[in-house]
Amino acid sequence: MNQVDTRKETLEYNKLQKRLRRNVGNAITDYNMVEDGDVVMACISGGKDSFAMLDILLQLQKSAPIKFEVIAVNLDQKQPGFPEHILPEYFETLDIPYYIVDKDTYSVVKEKIPEGKTTCGLCSRLRRGTLYSFAEKIGATKIALGHHLDDIVETLFLNMFHGARLKAMPPKLRSDDGRNVVIRPLAYCREKDLIKYAEHKEFPIIPCNLCGSQEKLERKAVKAMLIEWDSKTPGRVEKVFKSIQNVSPSQLADREIFDFVNLPLSRDVEREEYEFTEATVSSTNIDESMFIDVTNI
Repeated sequence: MNQVDTRKETLEYNKLQKRLRRNVGNAITDYNMVEDGDVVMACISGGKDSFAMLDILLQLQKSAPIKFEVIAVNLDQKQPGFPEHILPEYFETLDIPYYIVDKDTYSVVKEKIPEGKTTCGLCSRLRRGTLYSFAEKIGATKIALGHHLDDIVETLFLNMFHGARLKAMPPKLRSDDGRNVVIRPLAYCREKDLIKYAEHKEFPIIPCNLCGSQEKLERKAVKAMLIEWDSKTPGRVEKVFKSIQNVSPSQLADREIFDFVNLPLSRDVEREEYEFTEATVSSTNIDESMFIDVTNI
């Protein structure tokens, strides 16, 4: 690689890094994800997303106007072939506090789920319960997960297409029992940027399919749809994400979040001008004297 190519690659990497840091910083600010004195438990699976999240959180920790602690936590689910040495060695090179937590959820999942069926649903529930309880044990005030913008939009469409629900993954979530707060610092980051970032940083990525389970065909289909949109209509995926930040309950149909039953007319105050000229009646068979002259109200 010649000097010109090297400079170009360095420039592109610097722009990428700044964009990701800016997106993470904006997400943290917009949703008040990290507060002064927080202990952030960064959940590291060994995939590109969680590695990138940890890397950027550590960068922001050095420059942020507040003080917060970052503790890396990996849940070893005892999947056959999982390279147990990789993450401890990586964390040691960063000189950061970390825990490797052992929990044999693999055996539980294999026992409960029939052969050939996807194990991801049960696996994630078991993982979540373990991480929630461990966060309390170490005094973590926030649990950071590596879901990015594409994950959130994919989940939105999966819930719409297959669950008939308008629901995604929020950038910040309090658990149902109120005992934990989950944050997603990568909520504004695109997956394609994280892929490039991981390549530049050469993270020691661990395959996510060691358990033998394949990603659901439904999610694969939605992911392919988003990739096609990116190719044909750049910016559409970002707009879909923006739409879940700009919700108008009165323009949807959920009777639980908007009172469609009690919508009384209110014509006892002066109205604003409508955006059109008053129409002129050219023909009618109705006696207009029956109606109130609204222009005098």
